[in-house]
Amino acid sequence: MSQLDGGELPNLLNIVKKLSTSDNVVHPTIKQLREESERIATLTEFGNYHFSSTVRNRSAGLTVYVSGDRVLQSSLNKQQTEIVKNLSKTLKLVEAYLHRAPLFYIPLTMGKNNTLTPHCDFILSRYKSEYVRLAYMVYQTLFPRSDTPGPQLYLVDLPEWQEQDRQILVFPDQDLTLVLGSDYYGEVKKGFLRMAMYSAKKKGMLGLHAGAKFMKARDKSNRIGKIGMIIFGLTATGKTTHTCHNHGLTEKGEEVKIIQDDVVMLSMDGSALGTERGFYIKTEGLRPDTQPLLYKAATSRDAILENVLVDYRGKLDFEDETLTGNGRGIIQRTDLGEFMSESLNLLSLSQLDKLVLVFITRRNTVLPIAAKLTPEQAAANFMLGESIESTGGDPKRAGESVRVVGTNPFIVGDEAEEGNWIYEFLKRNREKVECYVLNTGGVGEILEKATDGTKIVKRKVLRVQIPEMAAIIRGICKGTIEWIDEPHFSTKVPKKVDGVDMSKFNLTNFYTREQIEGYVKTLKVERQQYMKQFKALNPVILKAIE
Repeated sequence: MSQLDGGELPNLLNIVKKLSTSDNVVHPTIKQLREESERIATLTEFGNYHFSSTVRNRSAGLTVYVSGDRVLQSSLNKQQTEIVKNLSKTLKLVEAYLHRAPLFYIPLTMGKNNTLTPHCDFILSRYKSEYVRLAYMVYQTLFPRSDTPGPQLYLVDLPEWQEQDRQILVFPDQDLTLVLGSDYYGEVKKGFLRMAMYSAKKKGMLGLHAGAKFMKARDKSNRIGKIGMIIFGLTATGKTTHTCHNHGLTEKGEEVKIIQDDVVMLSMDGSALGTERGFYIKTEGLRPDTQPLLYKAATSRDAILENVLVDYRGKLDFEDETLTGNGRGIIQRTDLGEFMSESLNLLSLSQLDKLVLVFITRRNTVLPIAAKLTPEQAAANFMLGESIESTGGDPKRAGESVRVVGTNPFIVGDEAEEGNWIYEFLKRNREKVECYVLNTGGVGEILEKATDGTKIVKRKVLRVQIPEMAAIIRGICKGTIEWIDEPHFSTKVPKKVDGVDMSKFNLTNFYTREQIEGYVKTLKVERQQYMKQFKALNPVILKAIE
């Protein structure tokens, strides 16, 4: 990496901190932001508004983390290497531009608690009128500025930056993020959440890319139990879908309260601090019969839609991916109605009967649809973070198998530390914490070369449906599932689930014994090779995948 001259970052940070009183900055009200945004939006059939961005996914491959003169990523692609090479020049250009550019300044707060509520100052260019929607969207996601504990985070967004020079610069030790050349709202949302999770780590907590909910469920002995649930998952794998679902818990005394859909800060006592009031959901395939809570909220008057197909009559089509497979919507917690939790935070273990951690994966071959894990296996699943790439991360790789620690692409620092933290948490609280991995993909896929060796043959997958997975989660909460040993991965799997024909997912319906053994062996070897990179990881976690 080329050395910074030494003054660029301190100078830039000093300028950013003083921007709130600069002559080129305006401080709009939420009313002004909404009115200006709606003037440039498309009115839909439901009376809410739709916006379209130029960039339609996060620029993960153009993101660089820097501490001092050190790049924090272990490896860089060609574009990231070029960004680092020109870093000093870029910072000087941004510094000069901020003196002249017309800007919005939006001071907000993340979370509602007395422990960690990052203050999020959003500085946005007014160079084009359509950028106002980004200010409106962030206002609808976070909370008005409070006087609760910080830290102070800054994010500068200049969407008009040259397209060929698009880049996301993250300076965690300075609490500063620069978004250059992107008008995609997800870059702003995740920019603040990334920094907030880093701040949580410095306070001894762990920021999780996970949804959270509180439930009351009637068990086999007719007792109502209090259950907390944290659901991990990459974008487009079902994290928000199952966080915002009632799972059919409708018996007398049962209830579901949705707390968060994206990021929480977990403490060793099992409590988790929420972050946002607006949920940034993926709208792909949204339907009232399979996702009634999300559909109702996404079609409410206060929902904000982004990059969804809207025809000339204002009619929405959540199924059409002509423009992008990454259609989005910001929904308000209040539009979840009776399922909205009054609190933004999850109770501690002392106030719960149990806490359930769910690791969502999406695989299509030999992984069970549901498996119960030991603490060691759960920590290993946290580190593996097995899933698929989505259009929200890298559209060119959408559908490919990926591994992301904690299913969290926004970790700053040593990922092994996070795995060790999770294992210590699970070991310390093993009497009250249950862990599961749920496969929202399916079984039956075959990937092999045709006899002529020219192409790959794919067999159609039997997918688990949303109501089926909801029934499995209901069974976990009520304690009605009988678990038996699974022979391939040393976990436990359901023998029977009320409302689901588990026999149809039996591997022998799709594969020969030799094929099963081959897929299992290949997966285990891949996992072991992947895990070897985490030198500081507790050895018992590594042993759990053997």
